[in-house]
Amino acid sequence: MKAGAAPFHRIELRLREVAQLFNSMDPTPFHHKDLDPDAEEFIESWALEFPPGSRFQITIHLEQPPKEGDPTALVTEAIHNYFGYKAELTRRELNQLLWHGRMSLVIGLTFLALCLLVADALAKFATGTFFTIVRESLTIGGWVAMWRPMQIFLYEWWPLVRQRRVYQSLGHAQVRIS
Repeated sequence: MKAGAAPFHRIELRLREVAQLFNSMDPTPFHHKDLDPDAEEFIESWALEFPPGSRFQITIHLEQPPKEGDPTALVTEAIHNYFGYKAELTRRELNQLLWHGRMSLVIGLTFLALCLLVADALAKFATGTFFTIVRESLTIGGWVAMWRPMQIFLYEWWPLVRQRRVYQSLGHAQVRIS
């Protein structure tokens, strides 16, 4: 391994036959098939346990040899297509989340500004316990409106980025069949 290169990690699956790797309900051609949900979950869960930026080798051990020769090229293409597609879906989900974050931020800042302006006006022109409660409630309500954009921009985006990177790595994984 070269200095600075991402580490290689092996993910191993043991199957009776190659067909077990794919979703049997998917009518698309072999190299465009969806992975079986259990196989997908197994591969993803192992990949997520390794450090970010890892590269992968997926080794599939078959109990029954394939009837039509070596399926490595087709299985490799299918795995690369599948996880490339998942990376693209995750990229779209991230973009949509960030768009919602920006819209939430505009709405939150507008609402916060209005609440603070009304609270400030109440402080200047109205006195008494009731107006103090209303003023404080407006201040708190305005800041609560900022909760969602803060949640998106502080916490929700980075797991999607990690997941997308894992899918991209799996989409370029070396695949071996033995």
